[in-house]
Amino acid sequence: MMSRAEKKKKREKMIEEQGLIYLDKVSKSYSTGAPALNGVTLHIKQGEFVFIVGDSGSGKSTLIKLLLRELTATQGAVYVMGQNLAKLRHGKIPKYRRNLGVVFQDFRLLNDRNVYDNVAFAQRIVEVRPREIRKNVPNILKTVGLAGKYKAKTKQLSGGEQQRVALARALINKPAILLADEPTGNLDPKNSWEIMQLLEEINEAGTTVVVVTHNREIVNAMHKRVIAMRKGVIISDEEEGEYTDED
Repeated sequence: MMSRAEKKKKREKMIEEQGLIYLDKVSKSYSTGAPALNGVTLHIKQGEFVFIVGDSGSGKSTLIKLLLRELTATQGAVYVMGQNLAKLRHGKIPKYRRNLGVVFQDFRLLNDRNVYDNVAFAQRIVEVRPREIRKNVPNILKTVGLAGKYKAKTKQLSGGEQQRVALARALINKPAILLADEPTGNLDPKNSWEIMQLLEEINEAGTTVVVVTHNREIVNAMHKRVIAMRKGVIISDEEEGEYTDED
């Protein structure tokens, strides 16, 4: 008979094998009515690039909030890097989130600060040494194509440049996972493609990338894994998939 410790180790190994992100029959209900997620099971492996698509109300935003541990599941379990997020103590949530880079549609920059300080802010929160910050910030700004803009105030930048700042801030702490929630929603087609190319390069360097989007053209051109949602359930999950009119 297996001991309790052996059973725990076996379960932990099983969870780890399910992927970097693993949702096990997850439902999330609000007091307003129908569940936002209904029995969702999902596996995302380390190093994958995944699009999550679907109309408003399909459950995409709820899924992102569960991964960020802004919400907890009503039923089922959400595991990220082997951790059951429902069992994560409140005081441990900031440390957990250091493993996640997050980019939003509306950039969420500090508009009273320049580009350098916006990116450095993410390092100061985790108490990186000033000497390291002075090295790391120029390096990541170069990666996203903003090496010459470090002194600029964010209000002086174009939408595409602001999203690059947000991307630099999300990446500077070298997260295992990058979550991008409608990252091209406020951008013109040219800047949208440039941001997606950056996300692809980041993924090729080893970061797992999960992108929530309504942009059919980008999804269909990039030939990545596509998970389509409708009314809280996954209706399709295809490698090199497309965002069809049925999604």
